[in-house]
Amino acid sequence: MRPEMKALRDGYVGQYQGGVYLLPATDETVQWGWFDQAEPPRARIRSGDTLVMETMMASLDQVLPGVPVDEITRLRKAHPGRGPHTITGPVYVEGAMPGDALRIRINRIVPRSYGANWNLPGDLKLGQFPDAFPEPQVKYFYFDLARGVTEFLPGIEIPVRPFPGVLGVARAESGRFSTVPPGPFGGNIDIRELVAGTSILIPVFVDGALLWSGDSHAAQGNGEINLTAIETAFSELNMTVEVVKGAKLAWPRLETPTHWITVGYDRDLNKALEILEEETVKFLVETQGMDQAGARKHMATYGDCRVAEVVNQVKGLYCMLPKRAGAKPGIRPTAETRNNYVAHAVDGDLMQALNEAAMRMIRDVADRTGMAPIDAYSLASLAMDARVGRLEPGARHVHCLLPKSLWVKGKG
Repeated sequence: MRPEMKALRDGYVGQYQGGVYLLPATDETVQWGWFDQAEPPRARIRSGDTLVMETMMASLDQVLPGVPVDEITRLRKAHPGRGPHTITGPVYVEGAMPGDALRIRINRIVPRSYGANWNLPGDLKLGQFPDAFPEPQVKYFYFDLARGVTEFLPGIEIPVRPFPGVLGVARAESGRFSTVPPGPFGGNIDIRELVAGTSILIPVFVDGALLWSGDSHAAQGNGEINLTAIETAFSELNMTVEVVKGAKLAWPRLETPTHWITVGYDRDLNKALEILEEETVKFLVETQGMDQAGARKHMATYGDCRVAEVVNQVKGLYCMLPKRAGAKPGIRPTAETRNNYVAHAVDGDLMQALNEAAMRMIRDVADRTGMAPIDAYSLASLAMDARVGRLEPGARHVHCLLPKSLWVKGKG
């Protein structure tokens, strides 16, 4: 039987075309805010196939330009215990079994022409600073895809760099789980390096893996601190999916053309850092032939560790390891540079250090530009780069950078 006929027979809602499976985002192929391994597959593909998937905007495509923040708030309150994410899937990958991994290469991403960023009321206790910014706000954006930018405010442009906020497989446990917290299964990892050209390895926990994606982003700062990125939908999320037998990974790993990336996630950001260190050392020992001591030294010297997100109950960090021998890691300045506004803080608790550095950045940008503080909060959520600095006994350094290139000369 031809694959496309088999797909129709089994009730899958898409079309298989010789190694490429097309999966639209429809009421039949999406779920709102939860993963469940009992959910019937919406597609069935083979290792090496390309999956071309569509995604929706948040809350089953109900967060669209012109929808007021009061309605976004109502939608969130009316559906407690789940995230706003609309996810497409699941996709069954033939031959994937527990102990394997999926290698997913992002080939191409085409977002819709618009997106949104919102801050919800402070009483919901969402985002990094709900008490400091209790007033709700939504901002809508039009993407100039030809130039690869979107206007934040007159004279301020943010690069459009689309990536899936949620990309994950079914966890081992049966039942229905919120899409909000990420984990070893991937999910809502919010790593902004997962752009076209990047690959991710995700451990498999159930037969067929069961792959989902959603929470589609056009841009995001490290930390995603006001709760949201520029939330959008993808007209095309083009991925090649391969089963890696016997990978036995504990956590996802990523690879860009220039870097390997390891991750660490936990409800406590300090513990997330411990997991990140363990995963990075393990990666270097397994793949680069280093011993434990050499791996730790290499990470300290060349690792560029950054914040993924801190607003999804489970917080995340990632470490970028340059492939080129002797390549310098990203800068970690403690004061303003020619290219970046900078805020630096140090504390024994990593989350507290991040809180101090991020708030200093928000206040500094508002003071310098006359921007409303809530807009500075939004801008930091969309464009700030938060990096973990020197690791010392009892001291955690955080360096927050905001590119001055966001301010476009001759505009505004």
